[in-house]
Amino acid sequence: MIDKTYESLERAVADVHDGATVMIGGFGNAGMPAQLIDALINQGARELTIVNNNAGNGDTGLAALLAAKRVRKIICSFPRQSDSHHFDALYRAGDIELELTPQGNLAERIRAAGAGIGGFFTPTGYGTLLAEGKETRLIDGRHYVLESPIHADFALIKALKGDRWGNLVYRKTARNFGPIMAMAAKVAIAQVAEIVELGELDPENIVTPGIFVQRVVKEAA
Repeated sequence: MIDKTYESLERAVADVHDGATVMIGGFGNAGMPAQLIDALINQGARELTIVNNNAGNGDTGLAALLAAKRVRKIICSFPRQSDSHHFDALYRAGDIELELTPQGNLAERIRAAGAGIGGFFTPTGYGTLLAEGKETRLIDGRHYVLESPIHADFALIKALKGDRWGNLVYRKTARNFGPIMAMAAKVAIAQVAEIVELGELDPENIVTPGIFVQRVVKEAA
């Protein structure tokens, strides 16, 4: 019997190793798997490479992971905002590496990894510092930059409901990066508000099929 459910958040992240590349879903706080992040902080993995849209808000979730000094490098599109003080302090002190990627490029690099695409050409970033050291090409009179896919060891994502096969549905815009991150990681771990019985999810509404999800854990009340 296929059963991908885990009884605790702690068990779900127990094998995240030092130096792992971890994708974390969310657009700001929307769709951020805060409880999985807290479990990862308690687990103790270090020297992580984090892939996320931004670099943490306030003092919780991803920001707390940064504050604990568990992150060696972050790949994101929006590192600075009014409450990104933990990232700011680490970056100014030279304690974290930043790979800045335009938001559309970030999404497509993640999607490309899940789709098995070896790279793609995009006009975004051409002629800027972001294109330094990358292959460029003139296609139909327009300049493009070659971008590589982003693969991950683990993806921590948040969904509204899941079943024991790993099928997931999301709540509105909380979906954001979750589906493509699940496809791009070796192990996708989904924090869900509710685990339902097989057949309760309308097949037409399932966004992430269980084939892309290895672990499902119900968030604490």
